[in-house]
Amino acid sequence: PLHLRLVLVLLVSVSQIAALDNGKGVTPPMGWRSWNLYGGGVNQTLIENIMKGITSRKRLVDGKPTSLCDLGYCDVGLDDNWQRCGRYGEEGYTYHDGGGNPVVEPTKFPDFIAMTNTAHKLNLTAGWYLNNCICADHCGSGEDHQESISKCYVGDVAALTQFGFDSVKLDGCGKQRDLDLWESLINATGKPILIENCHWGQTVPNATWCPWNFYRTSGDVRASFGSILYNLQTTVQWAKKSLSRPGCWAYPDMLEVGCKHGPGGKHDPGLSAEETRSHFGAWCIVSSPLTLSHDVNDDAITDAIWPVITNKEAIAINQAWAGHSGSPFKVAASAVKHTWIEELGNGEATSEMPSRSHLDASEISYSPAEVATTPVTVRTFFDASRGVNMVEKVYVSASFQYLYKPLVANGTKVAVLMMNNQHWAQDLTLTFSEVPNLPCTTCNVRDVWARKDLGAYVVGYTATAVKPHDSVFLVISSPDKATATATVAAATVAAVTEEAAIRAAVTEEAEVEAAATRAASTVAAVTEEAAMGAAVTEE
Repeated sequence: PLHLRLVLVLLVSVSQIAALDNGKGVTPPMGWRSWNLYGGGVNQTLIENIMKGITSRKRLVDGKPTSLCDLGYCDVGLDDNWQRCGRYGEEGYTYHDGGGNPVVEPTKFPDFIAMTNTAHKLNLTAGWYLNNCICADHCGSGEDHQESISKCYVGDVAALTQFGFDSVKLDGCGKQRDLDLWESLINATGKPILIENCHWGQTVPNATWCPWNFYRTSGDVRASFGSILYNLQTTVQWAKKSLSRPGCWAYPDMLEVGCKHGPGGKHDPGLSAEETRSHFGAWCIVSSPLTLSHDVNDDAITDAIWPVITNKEAIAINQAWAGHSGSPFKVAASAVKHTWIEELGNGEATSEMPSRSHLDASEISYSPAEVATTPVTVRTFFDASRGVNMVEKVYVSASFQYLYKPLVANGTKVAVLMMNNQHWAQDLTLTFSEVPNLPCTTCNVRDVWARKDLGAYVVGYTATAVKPHDSVFLVISSPDKATATATVAAATVAAVTEEAAIRAAVTEEAEVEAAATRAASTVAAVTEEAAMGAAVTEE
């Protein structure tokens, strides 16, 4: 019956579809996905163990046993390689049968319904993955609109609801790219399902069209600081166009916190503690969906990143909405280069490609206006240990950048992230008048990472010796009138006192110098008189 209803919906009209309004993604979605940890080596047992880890309350937040789901990370998603690759039907589909139904690999996933039931018993939601990359199928025309081959869409959506999934990631590798059709068929099931558009920034919204709940703005991010900086910048244009908003969030890919030697193997170096803070803070302040991808059951990894990913104030900033999703407002005129290595293509085994140098990194230029440009490929090579072609990229970023996000509609409370992208420590100074729409020049400052108030400041705030690749995460707010007046008065008194001290010091120095001069003159006169007396006596 579900198959029939979906076909009837398809026949009515696919071309006149309104923007998605399924009640999902009102705030940036939060959860976990499998690719960075397991890649293609995933199975049902591993996913169910992650579900248990996500709901474990073995750690504390604010002195209370707390799970990751308690904080909002409640959607656990499968990311490719659930399918049984082969050749099916007259068309030779790679993971759909001749009728368009998906073929599940039973040795890896013997019972999807049992898996999603496990999620629901734990008060989680379960995510599936379609238009797969591993053994990508050709069951579709490959067109982004006006799809002419629909049977695999119908089969996939019927399976999506039959198996009990609550969210779905629609990748860009296969031929099923018509997101209007996906939306229409999914909505027709009557079950609200969170939809991720993973077309790597190729299919994007406009002011009246967004048939998904969040959309990738970039290719895959890697566990390297340069890759994170670049993917972050791909959100900027959508924030400025007001096209990252409730129900339609710009998404620069999963979080790499706690990830090392993931799908990139030795080429994924992982992040330092400082880079972890900056990465998480950046995704929070641009309202990105927060998708964890580390091993939540590895105590050493989870303990190391726990203070960051469970920071309630940072999460609250991510979830807030006051009309702007968050973007840079100040970037340095000076530049810094970041290098990383990633797979060429989607990471499937390929024929060996000869190594080739494309450009010397020293030849890459920079200007602040070019901060969001595409990384430059400097060389390509074949990684024999993994059987994939690799590419080394260089991204040139500003040596520092400041991002902001309003937290209330009138602008009197704003989050600011000051990022030190440089390879050495430097002072970072925030001038309040530079923050868009911030009305105060005497402002309260709160440290999000430390979760403490720093007090009221006049004109601006300076963080000294910020470590390389670290960040300063602040909430700036207008103080009440009495506090502002007292702060200005105190600052004025301090300034006057300092000036008076300087003047007193100058005066004292002048008086000492004059006294010394008089003493020297007296000594000289006495010496001269004594000499004259001695001369007379001798004579």
